[in-house]
Amino acid sequence: MKTDLTDTTASKINKALVLGRRAIGTPAIGMVLTLVIVTDEENAYDALKAASDAAHEHPSRTLVVIKRVSRSPRDRTKSRLDAEVRLGADAGTGETIVLRLYGDVVDHAQSVVLPLLLPDAPVVVWWPVNAPLDPAGDPLGALAQRRVTDTYACEEPIRELAARADAYAPGDTDLSWTRITPWRSMLAAALDQVDCEVRSVEVEGEAYNPSCELLAMWLADRLDVPVQRTSSEGPGLTAVRMDTDCGPVVLDRADGSLATLSIKGQPSRAVALKRRETAELIAEELRRLDPDDTYASALRYGVDRLSTPGEPAKGDSGDGAGARAVPAPVETAAKAPAKDAAQEKAPVKKAAAK
Repeated sequence: MKTDLTDTTASKINKALVLGRRAIGTPAIGMVLTLVIVTDEENAYDALKAASDAAHEHPSRTLVVIKRVSRSPRDRTKSRLDAEVRLGADAGTGETIVLRLYGDVVDHAQSVVLPLLLPDAPVVVWWPVNAPLDPAGDPLGALAQRRVTDTYACEEPIRELAARADAYAPGDTDLSWTRITPWRSMLAAALDQVDCEVRSVEVEGEAYNPSCELLAMWLADRLDVPVQRTSSEGPGLTAVRMDTDCGPVVLDRADGSLATLSIKGQPSRAVALKRRETAELIAEELRRLDPDDTYASALRYGVDRLSTPGEPAKGDSGDGAGARAVPAPVETAAKAPAKDAAQEKAPVKKAAAK
């Protein structure tokens, strides 16, 4: 069921929700959270489709906030709110409200969203594109327990990572971080199979991919060893090579779907590491709404502390000669144990080796 409201208010939207639920015979609200998507018209369809797929696992009320900025100075003074209320088959397992803001109301989106939030339920705000540098300081971000951005959608991902580190607040996360959860899990599991000390790491992946940078920063932070960032043709992350005192440990994924894990003294094995869709990433982020301390620690490690080919590794000289400048567009990666199980495993290797 779909209801279009033109030049409306939050009160009228709530009434349309009540009437719509009665009309389709589902007066009860069985949703677990409110997902607020802040996007533009161009990216709204893909973002809403990903949220609808994720709603099969997390039934939610989805509010899509589209800020329509008019090019005409005369129209900019005309405030208007249009809405689409979707229920039943048109909204999947939850409720969807598409809000289009015009004029001065664009600067007060939080006033429109606040009355539409589910009572006593967590709020997640997701910016598929054009995320603020300080998500927690954004008026809409201030309403949420969890704020999801995507550095991969930025023009300068490396600078964006540095800005995210400076503005980090508990509850912030990034889909570039979520993309490397399987890599972190696999690397932590691989290190659990050997009783060796890691001496250095090389992270290989396509340039300008913040997931590679985050994985490198995670490894450098957790293992406290030099990490070198090298570029490849991709897609995405292609390999992680760890030099240990027992021989190399290599996780190589050349085709974006199937990887090979090689540990000296053991037969090589194939592992599934496919590139995941946005719906899977959002569903993963909605599984836990507490602060991600591992992401925070990896992010704060700093992109500039990673080395690239031809540069001295971090710690080679006391004056920091090996540090990489943030503007450099080469990728780096992060420190953080896999979301759940791997979160405890990465530090084990270092402790055991010592």
